[in-house]
Order: sequence, then structure tokens, then C-alpha cells
Amino acid sequence: MRKYELMYILSAALDEAARKAEIEKLHGILTSSNVTIREVKEWGMREFASPMKKQTKGYYVILKLTSEPNGLAEFERLARLNTNVIRYLVTVDQD
Repeated sequence: MRKYELMYILSAALDEAARKAEIEKLHGILTSSNVTIREVKEWGMREFASPMKKQTKGYYVILKLTSEPNGLAEFERLARLNTNVIRYLVTVDQD
């Protein structure tokens, strides 16, 4: 099992209820793939340095995860297809 850090940015156009539902859906994808979520930090709404997908701000969420190396593949596939996810980044956590 490896430790990872996952950051994703949700669209600023989502209202609070839709944003919470989207976060639950994304976390459900991870847990159904046998990924353990160790920590969740919601950074909230932030301005971008330059526009991404014609948007100037987004809602940031940071996760600390434990998973097998291929455990994040389904999340990455579905995040690419999800129009509410502006961007995501998975890195190996050194903690």
C-alpha cells in the first residue's frame, strides 16, 4: 500500500448542496476501489492565477489516501469525464 495525496478542483458554479453531493460521489468512487481516505481538507473557493476551462475560480479539496498503485485508476477515469471537476492531481505522499 502506498500513500498518495489527491487534489481536485470543483466548478465554482455548483451551489453548496450540489458541491457536497459531488464531493460525496467522488469519495464514494475512491472507497469503492479499496482506497482508504486518511484525511480531508477543504480549502474552499480560490481564484486561479489564469483561467481554466473558461473559469476564474474553483473549490479546492485535498485528500490524503492509502491505496494500491492501481487503486486510483477508476477515480482518474471518471474525473476526466466529470464536467464538474475542473482539474485533479495525484502525487505520492512522502509522510
